Amino acid sequence: MSESTVLAVVVVLVYGVVAMLGFCRRQHPEPSMSRLNLADNFNRFFSVAPALTEKEQNDVFFIRHDVYARELGFEPVRPDQRETDAYDVRSMHCLMRTAETSPRLVGSARVILTDPAAPDSLLPFEKSCRDSLFRDQIDPSRLPRDRIAEVSRLAVLSDFRRRRGEDHKEVALDVSDFGDAQQPRFPYIPVGLYMASVLIARRHNIEYLFTLTEPRLAEHFAKLGVEIVPIGAPVEHRGTRVPSLIRAATVEAGLRLMIRPLWKAIEAQLDSAYAQGGKA
Repeated sequence: MSESTVLAVVVVLVYGVVAMLGFCRRQHPEPSMSRLNLADNFNRFFSVAPALTEKEQNDVFFIRHDVYARELGFEPVRPDQRETDAYDVRSMHCLMRTAETSPRLVGSARVILTDPAAPDSLLPFEKSCRDSLFRDQIDPSRLPRDRIAEVSRLAVLSDFRRRRGEDHKEVALDVSDFGDAQQPRFPYIPVGLYMASVLIARRHNIEYLFTLTEPRLAEHFAKLGVEIVPIGAPVEHRGTRVPSLIRAATVEAGLRLMIRPLWKAIEAQLDSAYAQGGKA
């Protein structure tokens, strides 16, 4: 995505940001470029934490159901309003909420770990991209299974992604999300969810973090200093998706200077949540 002058032109995604202290739909903080402080703005408006308690995990499943089932129709609507699958039992979930006195749910993501009891079992992308991976570039089947994971099920509630053309996307990233030199913006929600996912993966000693992304996502994140490497041909999976790789251990070192405080802010929020055992 970007920074400084670069921040003035980048990424496609969902942002439900804010104005004043209320979180108003279609609004976002727009300080002058010289005063743009990503960490302060993120802490002011959002909180992100691992979903460690049953309630937090149910909030994640509710967000996913609202987006993937009720809105997009990718999954069946369920009476309990929880979207879950077989991978959730070996996943680490992250949950984003507003930083208000009465927090509102914003979005979620998960990091799927491999099954130590069945090391030959495949991650979802290994199944859906079985014939499209560039195995001469990197072959997941030859990597240590306890060092690989997959980011999936990124979802943002509609109140925080209501922009023209986003009605049928679970999350979206666009060049306009960064505004321009006169009106800088930043897509806190999608970037925050991705950063939190990488940090959670790192806590579990994950080195190779795989994900299915929209075709231009790698280009957008490169402007932030995050390298997302395509490792296969595009596949059809709820739209065109590209199997991609993030090297979790190297993300922080590659970040642009302006982005690093945001990374540290998200890391501090996660550390605090882990220290409290996931309790609010």
